[in-house]
Amino acid sequence: MREQMQRMKVLGAGILSLILVMGVARFAYTPLLPLMQQQAGLGVADAGWLAAWNYAGYLSGALIASMISDLVLKDRLYRIGLVVAVLTTVMMGLTTSVFWWSVSRFLAGLSTAGGMLLGTGLILNWLIRHQHRSELGIHFTGIGLGIAGCAAVVALMTQWLDWRTQWFVFSVLGVLLLIPAWRWLPPPDSTSVTVGGQKMEDNPPGAGFLRVFMAAYFCAGVGYVVSATFIVAIIDKLPGLGGRGALVFLVLGLSAAPACIVWDFIARRVGYLNSLLLSFVLQIVGMLLPLVGGLIPAFLGAILFGGNFIGAVSLVLTMAGRYYPTRPAKMMGKMTIAYGIAQIAGPAITGTLAARGGSYADGLYMAAAVMAIGTVLVAVLRVMAARGPENAVTAGNPV
Repeated sequence: MREQMQRMKVLGAGILSLILVMGVARFAYTPLLPLMQQQAGLGVADAGWLAAWNYAGYLSGALIASMISDLVLKDRLYRIGLVVAVLTTVMMGLTTSVFWWSVSRFLAGLSTAGGMLLGTGLILNWLIRHQHRSELGIHFTGIGLGIAGCAAVVALMTQWLDWRTQWFVFSVLGVLLLIPAWRWLPPPDSTSVTVGGQKMEDNPPGAGFLRVFMAAYFCAGVGYVVSATFIVAIIDKLPGLGGRGALVFLVLGLSAAPACIVWDFIARRVGYLNSLLLSFVLQIVGMLLPLVGGLIPAFLGAILFGGNFIGAVSLVLTMAGRYYPTRPAKMMGKMTIAYGIAQIAGPAITGTLAARGGSYADGLYMAAAVMAIGTVLVAVLRVMAARGPENAVTAGNPV
C-alpha cells in the first residue's frame, strides 16, 4: 500500500509539472493569442515568431537533456525549470515589447524541456527501478489537462480581465502547481539495479532505425506545432465560428487528457509502431477536419488531433525510455531535437504564409502534407523492426 501511494505521488508530481511547464508556461499563449492581437497590438507575423522562439528554447533544452547522464544534475535542472516556468509567465504580463516577449518565450521553452524531458525521464527511471509498468500514459495526462485548463481559464477570465491580468493569474496558478510538483518527486537513485536487485541495462536501437525514427518524429513535430499553436486563431476566422476557437481548444485539451492511457492499452495489444502509425493517420484527419467548416467538424477535428498528437508523443518517448532505462532522457532528448527543429520552423513558416495570404490555413495544409511523409516513414520503421531484432524494445513490450 505504501509503495502504491508513493507511485501515485510520483505520477502526481509528473502530471502537475506538465500542467505547469506545458500548460501555463507554454499553452496559455495559444488561447491568449487572439486577445493579445486585439489588445496589445501583437501582429500576425510576430505571433508566429514568438511561438518559434518558444520552440527554440525547447530545442535548446532538448540538446542539453541529450548530453546529460547524471541523474542528480537532471533532478536539479528539472526543479530549476519549474521556477523558470513561473517567472517567464509573470514576464509576459510585465511588458508589451516583442523583444522581451521573445526572451520570455525562449526561457519558457527551456523550462518546458526541463519538465517534459528531464522530469519525464526521472519519473520513468523511478517506475522501472521500482518495478512498475514502464508506461507514461498516466503521466502525460498532464499535457491534456494543461491545454484544457488553460483554455477554460481564458474562456472564464476574458469576460472580466484583460490580457495582462490574465498572465498574472496564470502566474499565481503556476506557483500553486510548482509546490507539489517539487515536493512529491523524490531525489533520484543513481544505482544500476532495481529495488528487486535486477540489473538495469540500456538496449539502444540500430543507427539506421534511429535516423528514420527521428525523421518521422520531425514530421510529427510539424503537424503538432502548427495546429496546437494556431488552432484558436484558425477557428476564429472561419465563417460562423468567430469566438469559438477557445472552446475548440478546450475540447482538444480534454480529448488529450485521457488519450495517453488509451494508447498504452492499444500499444499492449498491437505494438508500439502499429500504434504510432495509426496515431499519425488519425492526426492528419483531425488537422484538416476544421477546414471543412462548421462547429461539428471543428469539434471532431479537435478530438482526433488532441487524442493523437499526444498519443504519438507518449508512444515515442516511452519507446525512447525503454531503449535507455538507466538514462531515459538521453534518447528522449535526441528525439525531441528533431521534434524541436520542426517546432521552430513550423510556426515561423506558418506566420509568414499567414502574413502573405491573410490566413493560417495554408500552414495547416503544409503541416498535413509533412505528416503524410511521416506516416510513410513509420511504415518503413515497421519493416526495419521486423528485419532487425535489435530495434525491438526489450525493457517491456516488443515494438
